[in-house]
Amino acid sequence: MTEVPSQRGFASEIREPEAAGSFRSGGSTEPGGSYEATARVVDAGGTDDDRVVEAALRPRRLAEFPGQPRVRDQLGLVLEAARRRGSPPDHVLLSGPPGLGKTTLAMIVAAELDRPIRVTSGPAIQHAGDLAAVLSSLDEGEVLFLDEIHRMSRPAEEMLYLAMEDYRVDVIVGKGPGATAIPLELPAFTVVGATTRAGLLPAPLRDRFGFTGHLDYYDVADLVTILHRSARLLAVDADEAGISEIAGRSRGTPRIANRLLRRVRDWAQVHGEGHVDHPAARAALALFDVDDAGLDRLDRAVLEALCGRFGGGPVGLSTLAIAVGEEADTVETVAEPYLVREGYVVRTPRGRSAAARAWRHLGLTAPSPGLQQDALPLETGSGSGQEPGTSGRFGR
Repeated sequence: MTEVPSQRGFASEIREPEAAGSFRSGGSTEPGGSYEATARVVDAGGTDDDRVVEAALRPRRLAEFPGQPRVRDQLGLVLEAARRRGSPPDHVLLSGPPGLGKTTLAMIVAAELDRPIRVTSGPAIQHAGDLAAVLSSLDEGEVLFLDEIHRMSRPAEEMLYLAMEDYRVDVIVGKGPGATAIPLELPAFTVVGATTRAGLLPAPLRDRFGFTGHLDYYDVADLVTILHRSARLLAVDADEAGISEIAGRSRGTPRIANRLLRRVRDWAQVHGEGHVDHPAARAALALFDVDDAGLDRLDRAVLEALCGRFGGGPVGLSTLAIAVGEEADTVETVAEPYLVREGYVVRTPRGRSAAARAWRHLGLTAPSPGLQQDALPLETGSGSGQEPGTSGRFGR
């Protein structure tokens, strides 16, 4: 749990680690995840290195926040109305994939209200007592930011229901038949919740948020604006062509864009003349295995296995993972989301199949549907089109 003080002079507080060619994701991103993701420069999950730099690069006001125009305008309306009423705004829920700015918007909410912000996360609150300790220390109008709110424990969720609606919590004193519930009144405050899995939030918790905003992936033009601002704050000498090249390979994610900018800057300082231009960007991103479409080694390995070894599929997840030398969880959770979203891979009950875009990206010609079906490399043994021991859900 962290209380964030007023942030001034942030451009001078950047402390960046030495340049490295890899980044660790910090392991599984969801409960039950058993893998530790391999280092990927295009991983949208934040690393410790990223958080140090992002704290200095975050915009401080809604007017400075690029992209997400609908969410920005809606949230601005909610905050302005609350300011005019002189009361805390409704609770805010922000959802969307990682790296799109949910934490940044939470910080902006506090800045726009001119109130302090208390930062914690769902995994850090595993008991109702943990949440009670946080809530009881809040001041009037303070903002409580709960990152990955869907990962809170159930007892803590139930306590939060009452706190958000009635601004009170019931503290249980004693045990057994003699236990007593003592109501504790709380000052009015605003909860800002962030989640990458909005569907995992229980309905009673979702209903207590007065405003819900979903963040989508950014356009290249918005990423160019973000990169120009980041280059200025990081004192990176970059031209329009170099910035545009980086933006086009950033998967619509500001976190990835800022990371690639730093890596291109490193390449320009070591192998170039310190200037981030188009040739420097292309050479640096080629070194880090990020191609023109933003795909990295793992992404291309999945496509090459599907198209080159299995005739386009469908093929089961376990077989595909073995073919690329990765764990099945890594392929499903790290590589597939972007490949499916961008139309390279199709998930079906029989397994994974390569879409026409995958064949084009590899410079190959897709076989006719009949030939593709005749070459199914599934390990069935049962005639069901599934791998042995699988549940049949997406051919896992």
